[in-house]
Amino acid sequence: MRLDKFLKVSRLIKRRTVARDAADAGRVTVNDKTAKPSYDVKVGDIVGIGFGNRKITVEVLELKESIPAGEAQNLYRVIE
Repeated sequence: MRLDKFLKVSRLIKRRTVARDAADAGRVTVNDKTAKPSYDVKVGDIVGIGFGNRKITVEVLELKESIPAGEAQNLYRVIE
C-alpha cells in the first residue's frame, strides 16, 4: 500500500493530499529514511511523521484498504 494512502487510512493524517504534501516536504520517514508518497509500506515498517516541533513514530502492524474510524488504531503501534 502506498505511504500516503496508509497515512490516510490509519488516520494519522486526515487527508491523502496532506499526507502526500508532508512526504514531498521530507517530513515523513520510513525506517529512518525520507520516503516519497509512493513508497510501498509493509508490515513491520517504522514510520515517523514530523508535526511542527513534535514527532510521532509508529510501527505498521496491519494493512487494510479501508477500515472503520474506531478501528484505525489497530493498524499501527505508537513507539515512544
